[in-house]
Amino acid sequence: MTTTLAPPAPPAAPAEDLGALARRHGLSVSGARPSLPAYVRQLWSRRDFITAFATARLTAQFSQARLGQVWQVMTPLLNAAVYYLIFGVLMNAKNGVPDYVPFLITGIFVWTFTANTVQAGTRAISGNLGLVRALHFPRASLPISLAFQQLQQLLFSLAALVVMLACFGEFPTWSWLLSVPALFLQALFSTGVALVLARLAARTPDISQLMPFVLRTWMYASGAMFSIQNLAGSGRFPDAVVLALQCNPAAVYIDLMRFALIESFTGAQLPPHVWALAAGWALLAFAGGFVWFWKAEETYGRG
Repeated sequence: MTTTLAPPAPPAAPAEDLGALARRHGLSVSGARPSLPAYVRQLWSRRDFITAFATARLTAQFSQARLGQVWQVMTPLLNAAVYYLIFGVLMNAKNGVPDYVPFLITGIFVWTFTANTVQAGTRAISGNLGLVRALHFPRASLPISLAFQQLQQLLFSLAALVVMLACFGEFPTWSWLLSVPALFLQALFSTGVALVLARLAARTPDISQLMPFVLRTWMYASGAMFSIQNLAGSGRFPDAVVLALQCNPAAVYIDLMRFALIESFTGAQLPPHVWALAAGWALLAFAGGFVWFWKAEETYGRG
């Protein structure tokens, strides 16, 4: 009985040949990162999703609470009341600060926007893994939509802030228009930081647990409850420390809003070149954060 040997199998094609074959037939890597211009176009085409996602999250945020959306105003107000007791009364930070209550509540409202946006960025990817793994879309949509959610919440809270300022004798003037570019630059800055933290937290979720401590320290260094100008005049700190506090981006945006809304907060209390500083921080954070987030686009939701 004779056995017939099967002919040997042909050698496997080299990986390079398979890649060339795929390219020749128009195939591409699944989930590959698009070019930066193409990525921006994809993101713009999802603008309706970004706004709808932000609005839905904002509506659902306090849906289980009896007071509902009122907590958007109550939370910063209660924080301001606590900080007034600690810093204004016990630590006498209101000494030398005219209109301390408007000064304080403006600082707390503005700071809350930045803090909430940055904190939301840490959960943008890790908190939406099901969506990231199920659908193909530019992942930057998530941190940007969460930042837009916080901006919507801030605009809602600003109506209450205007009423409270009026109760303490601060009425609308032409300078209030300066709050528009100040808020725009602050929103760009906060969104950029959220993009950076979204990429970091996607790989290391523990960052979201660390952020409350980082944000609390940052708040204390931003002059939300005290005047950095008075601190500089006290002579207790080196000039380099005072300059670092004045150039702190959160402090810059808080001071610009106080300058716009509070009559007694004058230009003499602002750091030099404050608008250039605000624009520089905003462009650096947003452009740098956006590009850095885009560079890891194909890794989100993997592993």
